[in-house]
Amino acid sequence: MAELCDLTAADLASKLRAGETSSTEVTESCLARVEAVDERVRAFLARTTELARERAAAADARIAAGDAPSTAGIPIALKDVLSTKDITTTCGSKILESYVPPFDCTPWARLAAAGSVLLGKTNCDEFAMGSSNENSAFGPVHNPWGLDTVPGGSSGGSAAAVAAGEAVWALGTDTGGSVRQPASLCGVVGLKPTYGLISRYGLIAFASSLDTVGTFTRSVRDAAILLSAIAGSDPMDATSLDRTVDDYAEGLDEGVSGLRVGVVKEAFGEGVQPGVRSSIQSALNRLSDMGASIEEASLPHADYALSAYYLIAPSEASSNLARYDGVRYGLRVPGRDSIEMMARTRGAGFGPEVKRRIMLGTYALSAGYYEAYYGQAQKVRTLIIRDYEKAFESFDVLVSPTSPTTAFRIGERADDPLAMYLSDVFTIPANLAGVPAVSIPSGLDEAGLPVGLQVTAPVLGEALVLRVAHALERELAFDAVPPLVAGLAA
Repeated sequence: MAELCDLTAADLASKLRAGETSSTEVTESCLARVEAVDERVRAFLARTTELARERAAAADARIAAGDAPSTAGIPIALKDVLSTKDITTTCGSKILESYVPPFDCTPWARLAAAGSVLLGKTNCDEFAMGSSNENSAFGPVHNPWGLDTVPGGSSGGSAAAVAAGEAVWALGTDTGGSVRQPASLCGVVGLKPTYGLISRYGLIAFASSLDTVGTFTRSVRDAAILLSAIAGSDPMDATSLDRTVDDYAEGLDEGVSGLRVGVVKEAFGEGVQPGVRSSIQSALNRLSDMGASIEEASLPHADYALSAYYLIAPSEASSNLARYDGVRYGLRVPGRDSIEMMARTRGAGFGPEVKRRIMLGTYALSAGYYEAYYGQAQKVRTLIIRDYEKAFESFDVLVSPTSPTTAFRIGERADDPLAMYLSDVFTIPANLAGVPAVSIPSGLDEAGLPVGLQVTAPVLGEALVLRVAHALERELAFDAVPPLVAGLAA
């Protein structure tokens, strides 16, 4: 029999309202799982155990009074780039190791008001820069499917926590694939919504035109429920979209009959593992059997997306991270004068990958090179946006692998930045275009590691992308559990 911490949020919400369990029991189940496995997984940077118990008790009282939304009482974990009042928020960096925000990010503020239970803050690549969670200043996260493999990044802690049953669901951020790629590698559902649908207020910035808060869940229905709870306009974020929030759980069961599905041909070239290719092809066959029409689609400029991203994102990071100067908050390393103090602070506080991207971005923005690099990259971004617009004239959704490979061994790509960057080659285009995309598990490869399938829809097409993902999820019936979790029940 499954532990409470291994159930979906939708199932738990039903049990809570039926009086079959309590938020306190669910929370204690999650806390027990954290105690049992997190020394090996290392998903959490900070645990808020007593706060979780207090919030669970309050949620139980609220549910008993009949005054509770569907997210009330469900334990959640937050990526440690999302600000939490009076709780350390480090961004996985030494430079913010002691930073305690005086405010909550909007997504957590909305969940807190709805009665959610916070379990803690999860490990991540430093300032969300990475594809393996090896760039955290506080050590790597280990994938529950194979403790010697990476969980993906940069939101690897959130993905691993949900996969291991340490949290029922979690929030992460997706700048170039940092929700979908770890979701793929950890065998959970990862949703990146349309840019601006979820407020970025309180999200510590990496690349402001790309950063998107996203969700990790055990089912597509859970993703729809969580998205409905945190989406919506926010006067504190000028980039948030001014629109009413849909109930994204409505219409999930409408199926895919008659839908036009485009298979992105550029995502099946060199570098895709055979196990990934065969799993995605099998899923496409199932989609066809369910009544969807399957044809080849093209994003002609997708091959340039990686190059454009690694000019745009580091350029924005160079500007955003200039604030960490040792003067206002965070780490300060003394020097003879302010210039030396700033240099020493940034040298000691930032890790190698963050320094690499700051230098890339600063160079791309420098006099004489701005138009040749950053300007050209923005033109490529426009071409990719047009590619999507053209593709969606012929197709309702696009499908591809989420990642070209399954989880690789910790340290395997540490000395090869380009190989690491290629982990996000299929996820980056959706960030550049701002369109919604979701990754769902499509099966296991020959080594028993999860494969992720990505579904992409037009701007504000969350209802459609979730509907297709839900139909495919039911058809594939992926119910495998990580060996780490299976071992606990043995």
